Amino acid sequence: MRLKYPAGALIALALLIPAAPAAAQPPSPWLNAACQTVERKVYKDIRELVKIDLDTATVVQVRVLASQILAAAGKDNLPTLQDALQKPLDGTSAELRAFLKSDVYTAWSVALRIAVNQTLTGAGTNAREAAQKTLATDSVDTYLAYLNNDLYTARTADCASQPTPTPGATSSATPSATTSATTSVAATPTSSASGAAAGGDGGGLPVTGANTMIVASIGAALLLLGGAGYLIGRRRRARFVA
Repeated sequence: MRLKYPAGALIALALLIPAAPAAAQPPSPWLNAACQTVERKVYKDIRELVKIDLDTATVVQVRVLASQILAAAGKDNLPTLQDALQKPLDGTSAELRAFLKSDVYTAWSVALRIAVNQTLTGAGTNAREAAQKTLATDSVDTYLAYLNNDLYTARTADCASQPTPTPGATSSATPSATTSATTSVAATPTSSASGAAAGGDGGGLPVTGANTMIVASIGAALLLLGGAGYLIGRRRRARFVA
């Protein structure tokens, strides 16, 4: 009986605990205009930050809200919204309260529209069509849907339609370049070796030309001098005997 209580408790807990969701599938990679994987940028809906009644909120609450919106604008890289919010922040509490009640949404819409326009730079066909469709409207919800989701879906389609580089062209060019380089490098040592064998000490042809003529001339001169000396000596000997 002791074993039945734990088993029954586990069954009860299993019935109370909601079924665990299926294992989440890994999200598709987020691509930029150059088809490189990047971290997805999520633009903040600043309406979610407004959790106070601006008519009855204290000055501190109003300024805290303005600071939160300013931080979100900086994170989303919306400089126009930052500039528009900084002026009432530097002004009176009444000016800041009035700006947050209406003007902040107009400035935010303009900043989001500028962000959509910036995605047209280097955009593919699908991304460009999605951006132009978004710009045809005047809704912050449409801007957010495009910047947070539709843009990446369009980029994925554009990158998938790009032709992949053919490996054959690279492989065909590489061997030819390698062969020509090898041939040119191998030809130089062969020429040097032939020159060395022709003019070196390893059984080359005998030395001819000007050096041979000089040696022959010196030998002939020595022979003439020797003959003349012999004749002169013989004459002197004959006179002496007579």
